[in-house]
Amino acid sequence: MDDVNALVTEAADRLFRDHMTHRLSIEAEAGDFPAAFWEAVEAAGLTLALVPEEAGGPGVDPLAAAGLVRRAGYHAVPLPLAETMLANRLLAGFGPQEGVLSIARAGAGTGLTLRRSGPGWHLFGVAARVPWGRAARLVAVTAQVDGEDLIACVPCEAQVSPGQNLAGEPRDDLAFDLALPEAAVRPGGADLDLLGAALRSLALAGALDRVLDLTTAYVGERVQFGRTLSKFQAVQQQVAALAGQVAAAGGAAGMAAEAFAGAPDPVRIACAKVRTGEAAGIAAGIAHQMHGAMGYSQEHSLHLLAKRLWAWREEFGNEAHWSRRLGAAALHQGADGLWPFIAAA
Repeated sequence: MDDVNALVTEAADRLFRDHMTHRLSIEAEAGDFPAAFWEAVEAAGLTLALVPEEAGGPGVDPLAAAGLVRRAGYHAVPLPLAETMLANRLLAGFGPQEGVLSIARAGAGTGLTLRRSGPGWHLFGVAARVPWGRAARLVAVTAQVDGEDLIACVPCEAQVSPGQNLAGEPRDDLAFDLALPEAAVRPGGADLDLLGAALRSLALAGALDRVLDLTTAYVGERVQFGRTLSKFQAVQQQVAALAGQVAAAGGAAGMAAEAFAGAPDPVRIACAKVRTGEAAGIAAGIAHQMHGAMGYSQEHSLHLLAKRLWAWREEFGNEAHWSRRLGAAALHQGADGLWPFIAAA
């Protein structure tokens, strides 16, 4: 299985390298959807990687499938791969889906409501900041109705109010008022915030890997006062600190990936999102300090990654959000259970 997982990762890396160009990244940030790139990703089966084999998926190991999100983060792929992978997993009971998919949550505090209406369902309200909502064909909507967790397969027939995150990725408000048939809603919803946080942790770790690679390459090439920057002790210390943050984030992302191999563990995912988010802030600062003005230029790739680090750390709960959840869980353990709780995490 390890050999198969390696082949999956290598194939995805090759696909991303073949299609990713600086110009494509800049055009995508300006709002142009890279349709040819998306078609290649979909043709390779990557969008179905998280779907179990018995539900029509390719039978990829869940940890390797989650690793695709990390590699997409490394290459700063401007596509809704993570969201479509997760939506396909949530909608597995409806069969494999084609095209761009997105995710949203209905219920208290969301602005979106799913309610019984005669023999079917009524979905109404506004889903805020839906990833790639303008491009989506279907939206996987999770909800809890009368205490039952549900998943709805919703056609993206909505009024779109365009928005974006700091990295220029679409984050759109979708206004729904749809009558859905009984068959469009099934039992088996999931904690979307939890799974979304796991995906963003993986993407953050991938982007951090690339930031470290760019920084070590730059300080090894840039000459100042007759020698490369990497020869200066102060620079070496900063790069070592950066490498430490990246390594810690990579370990945390490994915990996040486990969410797709079994039942998601809220504590481990919370730890992963906190640690990768913290590393994102520190690493972006160090990387830009090491690159100087060059890192801020449009021609360099660092800004594409830094903006993703800053954007993704805020999505599906930032460090403060997940730290509060961790603190509440720790307090719930009591004196005798606190240390086992810490050790298990």
